[in-house]
Amino acid sequence: MVYGKACHLPVEMEHKVYWALKFLNFDEALSGEKRKLQLLELEEMRLNAYESSRLYKEKVKAYHNKMLLKKDFRPGQQVLLFNSRSKLFLDKLKSKWFGPFTIKEVKPYGAMELFDPHSETPDRSWTVNGKRLKLYHGGNIKRLTTIL
Repeated sequence: MVYGKACHLPVEMEHKVYWALKFLNFDEALSGEKRKLQLLELEEMRLNAYESSRLYKEKVKAYHNKMLLKKDFRPGQQVLLFNSRSKLFLDKLKSKWFGPFTIKEVKPYGAMELFDPHSETPDRSWTVNGKRLKLYHGGNIKRLTTIL
């Protein structure tokens, strides 16, 4: 059909088209086997890609875990507390670490109970996540602020 109308080709044109199709599709069984081989090769490449991706992820995870520092806190140590709320303000040069605070108690699953030894009420303590803490090694904490 050409543009919605039935179209008959001349006999010799049909004959040439028939021979071209016969030449291109010489053996159906052979072309079927070739297609199956191509599909198997594609599946093998896909499995190799999954395997290499898994190996890469394992290596990256091992490297990352090797670079992590274990935070081992004990009661009586001085620590700095990360203040995540200071991200909301535009003071780029302002330190986000506050303290030093002293660890009063280490609770299970990484929770720590802190208190401020320089506070007017030394019995006031609060519990924070241990991921928000880092060891305080002494010295002054410089709190730089921008001048507008």
